[in-house]
Amino acid sequence: MKSIFKFIDKKTAYILITPAVIFILLFSIFPILGSLRYAFFDFQLNDRAKSGLYMNSQYNMALYNETIEYIRYFLDIEESVVQHDSTKHQIDDIRALLDSHDQYVKKEIAGADMGAIVRLDQEGLIYVNGMRDDINSSLERLYSLDEPFYSKEDTLAVASELDTAIIESNFSGFDNFGRVLTDKRVGATITFTLVFTFISVFLELCLGMMLALIMNKALRGRGMIRTISLIPWAIPTSVAALMWSYLYDGSSGIVAHMFSVIGLISESTQLLLSSQGALGAIILADVWKTTPYMALLLLAGLQLIPNSLYESSALDGASKLQQFRYVTLPLLKPSIFVALLFRTLDAFRVFDLIYVLTGGGPGGATESISIYAYKVMFAQTRFGYGSAIVLIMAVAVGIITFAYIKLLNVKLVGE
Repeated sequence: MKSIFKFIDKKTAYILITPAVIFILLFSIFPILGSLRYAFFDFQLNDRAKSGLYMNSQYNMALYNETIEYIRYFLDIEESVVQHDSTKHQIDDIRALLDSHDQYVKKEIAGADMGAIVRLDQEGLIYVNGMRDDINSSLERLYSLDEPFYSKEDTLAVASELDTAIIESNFSGFDNFGRVLTDKRVGATITFTLVFTFISVFLELCLGMMLALIMNKALRGRGMIRTISLIPWAIPTSVAALMWSYLYDGSSGIVAHMFSVIGLISESTQLLLSSQGALGAIILADVWKTTPYMALLLLAGLQLIPNSLYESSALDGASKLQQFRYVTLPLLKPSIFVALLFRTLDAFRVFDLIYVLTGGGPGGATESISIYAYKVMFAQTRFGYGSAIVLIMAVAVGIITFAYIKLLNVKLVGE
């Protein structure tokens, strides 16, 4: 019994972190690996031949069987309306050709399992391509005859499904990533995302620092001030965006009317209909929403700075500005790093705020990279290409994190 307790005591840390590790695996690592897998395929749900992940060529046996049955059905109809015996003999020859190919396909390709989708090796792929050409050419020869055929267009249309039954491998390797790097729309969305991120995070840092310094002072009603200042951050982003959309409304929005009165825009209706006006509106809404979050992180860092340092610097003759520059900022660097990192990553993947306010408009001028990835994956159902965009975003996030570590000279754990 003692040995059991001793083992548990040694492994307590691992036991405690196990739920967190499982959570990270289920909701972070596995989805990333799934996206990475999709990114190497031309995976499109709106294309039946690409609606799965196929490393090798496949054959749709269900579609093949249905196509052959319909061809036989239409051949029976044609046999009942043609007038010459030679034409009927040619129809019989086509039936024999269908029977011959059908026997081979079901024996050599479908096999004993007779699955709806079967795998094709190189020999099987050559055969089904040749079979398709044989059937199509025999039907074309039949319909070139001078006969009162009844269902020529229908038969040829059905026979074309034999080409659709061949599901070629949609493994694309690094093609999706190459297309992302050369996609002009991706470049435009990343440019907009970086501009939005830089301006909004810079304003939030400045305003958040001012707000944190105010909340750190020993003022009467400081608790009330802190509570009220955090209200915008507590509001869900989609709700806040909907609220700002009413304020920006060209006919009744007070903010749009105020901007037109002071001359920032020519007309109140133009606020969200011009690229610069829409960008400014989005930044204003984002700064209002997330400045309290930035202030909260900075406030936590400010409260860790001992008052004795300020008292000592004051005795040495340091002004308030010098205290802020040489005492507050150096000691606040870890908190600034955390605040900048969290807000930059959050702003870089902004989605709901822009989606509710402008939907990426006007004319795609406010389309962030997240919104473009959403449109590619869920509007166009191009999950392979969309996954490549998402992974490029993940790489960009890693580069931003590394840049912050180097620029702020932050020491990581273990260094």
